[in-house]
Amino acid sequence: MSTRVAALSELSDRTPKRVEVDGEPVVLVRLDDEVRALHDTCSHQEWSLAEGMCFGREIECDLHGATFSLDDGSALSLPAIKPVPTYRVTVEGDDVLVDATTPTNGAPVPDHF
Repeated sequence: MSTRVAALSELSDRTPKRVEVDGEPVVLVRLDDEVRALHDTCSHQEWSLAEGMCFGREIECDLHGATFSLDDGSALSLPAIKPVPTYRVTVEGDDVLVDATTPTNGAPVPDHF
C-alpha cells in the first residue's frame, strides 16, 4: 500500500529529506525526476541517513561516513557492512508515494537494540 509522503516539487535534487511512512522513518532523495526511498537508519549504528549528504547515487551517513547505494541500499563503505532497506516509490504528477510494507531489496530493518 503506497502512502503520499511529499510533493516532488518540494524535493531538492540530491538533498535527503526524512519522512515517516506508517511509523517507519524513511529518507527520500530526488535524482532529477526520479525519487529513491531508503530506511532512514544507518545499518552500522542508529543514526538518521537524512542527516547526511548525497554524492552521485550514494548517500553518506553523517555519523561515521558509511555510504549506501541509493539504487539498491547496499553498503558501499565501512564501517557499514549490511544494506539498508529500499522501498518502492511512485511519482504521480507532483505526488511522491512510498510503499514501505516490504523492502524491495529484502534487507532487514536495522536493529540497534
